[in-house]
Amino acid sequence: MTTVTPSTADRDGLSRSGLYRATRAGRYERIARGVYASADSATDWEWLEAATRRPDATICLISALAHHDLTDAIPAALDIAIPRGARIPATESAITWHTFDQSTFDLGRGEVTIGDTDLTIGLYSPERSIADAFRLRGDIGYEIGRDALKEWLRRGGKPARLMELATRLPRAKGPILRALEILT
Repeated sequence: MTTVTPSTADRDGLSRSGLYRATRAGRYERIARGVYASADSATDWEWLEAATRRPDATICLISALAHHDLTDAIPAALDIAIPRGARIPATESAITWHTFDQSTFDLGRGEVTIGDTDLTIGLYSPERSIADAFRLRGDIGYEIGRDALKEWLRRGGKPARLMELATRLPRAKGPILRALEILT
């Protein structure tokens, strides 16, 4: 299953008006303005909308930490990073868009498949997510990064790997070094 937009409906053998008729008949559901998915899909709509609107969308910060089970915090919205300078799309879903520097955007970035679709979305590694939590602690709170670091170390995380990544990101190395000194 894939998402369908009015401009890509012909790939599924539908005209634009055929897509709208199929939606009214219940075969497709409207996820957001101009984004439709099969009615039997049980996939996270925010992920689908973000990946459809921006192919370089990457799950970051609290959402990435929650995906890696490194925090108990429940994000109020899906945190998505895009390269700085890119247009931030208008979305209907609960998505918070963050812009990260283009030179460091791909550090620690992988991709995951979205549920039962053929779409993928970027996801930052646990190390990158922890480093970003420390870098942006003024926005999300110091406790988020500290608690994620504690859990990551408890699971056997290697501080050397974290520090290698942290040295390549601005404002991450110092706070992480101080936290590691206290926690280890």
